[in-house]
Amino acid sequence: MIFFRSDYSQGAHPDVMEALIKTNLEHSDGYGLDAHCENAAAMIRDLIGKPDASVHMMVGGTPCNITLIAAALRPYEGVVAPRTAHCYFHETGGVEATGHRVIAMEGINGKLNPELIDRAWDEYEDEHTVVPRMVYISQPTEGGSLYSKAEMLAISEKCRERDMYLYIDGARLGTGLTSPACDFTIRDVAGLCDAFYIGGTKNGALFGEALVINNPAIDDHFRWMIKQNCGLLAKGRLIGVQFEALLAGGEDSIYFRMARHSNEMASKLRAGLEELGLPFYSESPTNQIFPILPTPVVEKLEEEFFFYRWAPEKDGMIPVRFVTAWGTEEKEVDALLARIRELV
Repeated sequence: MIFFRSDYSQGAHPDVMEALIKTNLEHSDGYGLDAHCENAAAMIRDLIGKPDASVHMMVGGTPCNITLIAAALRPYEGVVAPRTAHCYFHETGGVEATGHRVIAMEGINGKLNPELIDRAWDEYEDEHTVVPRMVYISQPTEGGSLYSKAEMLAISEKCRERDMYLYIDGARLGTGLTSPACDFTIRDVAGLCDAFYIGGTKNGALFGEALVINNPAIDDHFRWMIKQNCGLLAKGRLIGVQFEALLAGGEDSIYFRMARHSNEMASKLRAGLEELGLPFYSESPTNQIFPILPTPVVEKLEEEFFFYRWAPEKDGMIPVRFVTAWGTEEKEVDALLARIRELV
């Protein structure tokens, strides 16, 4: 079986594993108060050009989203997000369980814009309705699309106009930053939002994300929120060690090299599918590809390849998702394309 289901189905990059093994017998303080976490945080501040940013080592993306949103909002406030947003669609009501509504809007190719944010405010009346206090976007989106720098700037300005926080889910930020379609830098991302995270789980780490908070109002007693939400890892140094290995070398680090490789494999796959004249469910310049295939082709492919059926069958066609990763080999992409050519 060849895996194209996700970008976290493998373990960790060998350099990350080597760093974990090398530091395995060290004694350190717990809960992220160790030298490795502190050093990784300093590396991140330098990378993003934010010396005063607060950096928290988190175990996963869902804990990042739920904890950050719960920490930022008052009980009567909600978060505006696309309907496809991870915090709305794939976190089992985790945000709502903290008492905050996700105000879901029909995005365009998975993206919000200032007009949709205004539309969310159109539903606000008075003390009888939830206040839209935060905007949540993913970069890239769950459908693999990218916000341009201009689009992020427009959303950021709308948030300032409306006195809203802007939070960016960076589960796949690496592939966004290294996409050929990218026109922004990690410093641009950091400069336009109140908080974001650098995803490790989906880019070569065993687990872990680095949550960056630029707004002190959100960071107040944030470690208390992490603990209350069951996210304060006793052996927190394990996340710090991984980010030290991932980000050593800055923009020439294995973090960016792995993400670039993921995109290169996706680009090869996308080009091969386009040559076959296949339609696509959504536009994606990153490492998630969404072709629409005949049902018999999908059923045959599932005998040899592991991937998602992304949406229900319609008129004998099924949208699927193929995801390439840091460990995807070119021969695996070639094998998938060759089998599709045989079947279509």
